[in-house]
Amino acid sequence: MHGISRRCVSPLRPKRNARTGARPVPRRLEAMHSLPSQPLLKAVLWDMDGTLVDTEPYWIAAERALVESHGGTWSHQQAMQLVGQSLLHSAAILQDAGVKLEARQIVDTLSAQVIAQVRRNVPWRPGARELLDELHQAGVRCALVTMSEGPLAGVVVESLPKPYFEFMVTGDTVTNGKPHPEAYLTAVERLRLDDPALTIHHCVALEDSVPGATAAIASGVVTVGIPHQVPLPEDPRMVMWDTLTGRTVDDVRQLVVDRFPAGNVLERAN
Repeated sequence: MHGISRRCVSPLRPKRNARTGARPVPRRLEAMHSLPSQPLLKAVLWDMDGTLVDTEPYWIAAERALVESHGGTWSHQQAMQLVGQSLLHSAAILQDAGVKLEARQIVDTLSAQVIAQVRRNVPWRPGARELLDELHQAGVRCALVTMSEGPLAGVVVESLPKPYFEFMVTGDTVTNGKPHPEAYLTAVERLRLDDPALTIHHCVALEDSVPGATAAIASGVVTVGIPHQVPLPEDPRMVMWDTLTGRTVDDVRQLVVDRFPAGNVLERAN
């Protein structure tokens, strides 16, 4: 389950080349996507629901209770269709299921119930906290990229023993929710404020859902799929891990090395 937007980002529309008709790549995006000078892991971008924490059962219970309170029924199959989607998208489907509330009311009602559950018990995904701690000790930057809104994400982050995440990109801070890549591109932009040499290719995203993985792949970051509630289709642009249990910093670093071997970087530079 994910969130909505309050900020509008105007798309860049560079003029076409008079001869080729092609649009030049904006300098800011060109820098973000340019090949790294060396295959180096600099940051890991974490999805939250289903990847860092197993909150999907909380969302499903809240959805069912809301639909039933309005006289409708809510099946497991219907609930699975909302995994990884934005909260506004989910609200529209719940309205179709008979919930007679405005979208914002639906979002607030569901979020409040999930927050209450998380305050009682944070259901960490296997291996997530261990990998977070190892990345932190190794100096690898981490950011949370979730379509849940700030209040819920804040409760999860505050329950961690250390400040593992530099910042959060949440559903209420982007215009376009996953599967659009805006959230991941925004995270990379923020990382670049402190490290202008950082590019898309220095970053790895961890995702569990189809909308989330689609967003990460579209942004250009190295993408790892860790399926949980819903299976992920095989995709050559995505590495598949069954679990984060036992995964180390070296495993994540190797993903960047494998995608951009030093030889390839040097060849493309010539």
